[in-house]
Amino acid sequence: MKVASTGGGRVSRWLMRPAPLGRIAALRTVAYLFVPVDVLLTTPWVVQHAQVPGSLYQPLLIGRLLHLPTPGGWVELLRWVLVGACLVAATGRLPRALGALIAVLYLEWMLVAFSYGKVDHDRVRFLVLLAVLPTVGTARRGDQARSEAAGWAVGMTTLAVVATYFLSAIAKLRFGGLDWVDGATLTRAVVRRGTALSTPLLDHTWVLHAFQYVLLGVELLVSPLLLVRWREHRITWCLVGGFFLFHLMTFLTISIVFLPHCVALLALLPLERFGVRRLVQHAPAREPVPA
Repeated sequence: MKVASTGGGRVSRWLMRPAPLGRIAALRTVAYLFVPVDVLLTTPWVVQHAQVPGSLYQPLLIGRLLHLPTPGGWVELLRWVLVGACLVAATGRLPRALGALIAVLYLEWMLVAFSYGKVDHDRVRFLVLLAVLPTVGTARRGDQARSEAAGWAVGMTTLAVVATYFLSAIAKLRFGGLDWVDGATLTRAVVRRGTALSTPLLDHTWVLHAFQYVLLGVELLVSPLLLVRWREHRITWCLVGGFFLFHLMTFLTISIVFLPHCVALLALLPLERFGVRRLVQHAPAREPVPA
């Protein structure tokens, strides 16, 4: 019991370790401005699901449990209400009410998107980010004040990011076995979705073969390092920057991009540093305290 209590206490301290409120404010701005981009430019095809036969709608588990309606004309309304709510929320107004509304509406947008086939796993951590942002309350950009609520939001998002990487590797081994890393997985991906940068590698398939091992190693061994709350920010920048470069390379070689995941990755960075100078310059001067 003592060991379990100690372990549970360590987990609680990690999850509740105070984080600057300024980071939450910055995350809200980025996340809530990304949603309109995603809804209008990245996944505009979701609206088209309202025009297909209802028999093709196979709701995901959440949709079945909540008995959500079959997509229809209301999906267009869903899109514009979501866009409007995000544009207002990005200004910092009504962080709890609008944040909760956005989390629910965007979840429904994703359910409409992926209840007809493949589910994109890069959306999970972004959904977690949207779900935890409203729990913090008021936060201003550049605010260095630390809050356990902010720490919990950052911690939960970090867990979701790492779990996505780690479980992705587990899924590769579970469904593809060693053939995933020892076969021609990336070669096939380049044949199907190759770019001018990656197509020449088909003449050097050993490079693609070797990178399969690198990819699996990064997901299994490197991604858990993101759970460490590094005191030296340069280590955090290097780790997160490495994953951003990884996703950039994935886009440049096989045209796959994980934009929602990249937004969630920002939670690991000290975003509260931005905007500090502005707050200092506009802060009212304080009268000296009498001796």
